[in-house]
Amino acid sequence: MAPTPPDHGGCPVLDMTARTLHQQNAQLRSAGPAVRVELPDGIIAWSVTRSSVIRALTSDPRISRDPRKHWPGLASVPEGWPMGPIAFQQNFFNLYGAEHRSARRRMAPSFAPRRVSALRPGIEAMAAALVGALAPGEAVDIRRALALPLTMTVICDLFGVPADLRPRIDGAMGTLLTTTATTEQMTASRADINVVLTELLELKRREPGPDLASDVAAVSTGGETGRSEEESRDVLFLMLGAGYETAVNLITSAVQALLTHPRHLAGVREGTLGWADVIEETLRYESPAMHLPLRYPLEDIDLGDGVVIRRGEPILLGFGAAGRDPEAHPDRPDDFDPTRPDKEHLSFGHGPHFCLGAPLARLETEVALDGLFGAYPDSVLDPSRTPPARLESVIISGPSELWIVPTPAPA
Repeated sequence: MAPTPPDHGGCPVLDMTARTLHQQNAQLRSAGPAVRVELPDGIIAWSVTRSSVIRALTSDPRISRDPRKHWPGLASVPEGWPMGPIAFQQNFFNLYGAEHRSARRRMAPSFAPRRVSALRPGIEAMAAALVGALAPGEAVDIRRALALPLTMTVICDLFGVPADLRPRIDGAMGTLLTTTATTEQMTASRADINVVLTELLELKRREPGPDLASDVAAVSTGGETGRSEEESRDVLFLMLGAGYETAVNLITSAVQALLTHPRHLAGVREGTLGWADVIEETLRYESPAMHLPLRYPLEDIDLGDGVVIRRGEPILLGFGAAGRDPEAHPDRPDDFDPTRPDKEHLSFGHGPHFCLGAPLARLETEVALDGLFGAYPDSVLDPSRTPPARLESVIISGPSELWIVPTPAPA
C-alpha cells in the first residue's frame, strides 16, 4: 500500500523528492479527473494524471501556457521557485496561440525526422566510441559513461556549443530540474546558466557558424520580429536542456528495465522484439518526463464529476503518469512488457506543444541500446549495489545512476 501523501488543509502535497512517484500518481488519478495539490511555497495547482483528461486539455484552445498573460497569481510566486525555470521560460514552450505556432514553425525544421535521420552515422560513431571505452567485467555507471555523454555531445554539436561550456551547462541544468533544490541553489544556478548562455550568444554573434545557436543569435534583438536577450537565452535553455535530459533518462531507464527483465532482452537477441518495442514501452512505463508546469485556462473548464477548474488557476499535467493509467492500459499497467500490443503514452506531450525532439530522443536511444547490448549482450546490473535512487524531480524522471557490469557473450 502506497503511503498517503501529506495533506495540508485538505490539499495533498506533491512529493518533490519523487521517491514514491508512481504510487502518488495512482492516488491522484483515483481521486478524480483533476485534484488540487500543494506545490513548493504553498502554490496550489490542479494535478491531472488521467490520460484522457490530459489529451482533452492539451487539445483545448482555451488552455494557455503563458503565465504572463493568463496566470493572475504569478505575482505571488517567490523568486527562486523550484518549478520556475520550466514554468516561466520566455520561448515557444510557453507561448500561446498564433505566437506559439509562429515560433514553433521557425524551430521545427531543425528537428524534422529526415534531418534527424541524417545524424545517425555520427551518433553511431559516438556510441561506438563510448561503448568501446567500457571495460568488460568492470562495473560502470552507464548513465555517466554512455547516456549523458552521448546525448549531450549530440545536442551541443548541433548547437555549436564549445567544449568548455558543456560541463557548466550540465551542472546548472541539473540543479534547475531538481525540485528539491533550495531557493538559494535555484537562484544561483539560474544566474550561472544565464552567464553561460550569454557567452554562447556573444560568441555566435562574433563567430557565427553552421549551427543552431548561430541561428538563434542571428535573430535581431529589436523590432517586432526580434527577440530580447532574455528570450534568446530561454530558447537555448529549452533546446539544450530538453535536447539531452529527456534522452539521458530514456536510455538509462531502458537499460534498467531490460536488465531487470532479462527475458525481454533475450527477446531482442532472438529477434522476436525490436528496439522500437523496448523504447515505446519504456516511454509508457518509465517516462523520462513526468509533471510539466504549468497551464492556465482562459475560462472556467468543467471536467465533470463536480470538478471545475476556474479561469487562471494553474494546471500541472502529469504526462508521464498517463502511461500507467488503468483506463488507458487495463492489462497490467505497472508491468514492463514490450510485447504488449498497445504501448500508448504521452511522454512527449500531446497537441500543439508535442515535443520537437521526439525523433532525436528515439534515435539516440535506439543507437545507444544497440551499441551497448551488441557489444555486451550478457550485461547485468551490478550485484554489489542496491537499486538506484530516483532523480529528485517531479519534472524529469529516471534513476540518478545505474551501475552495470558490461559482459560480452561467451567466446
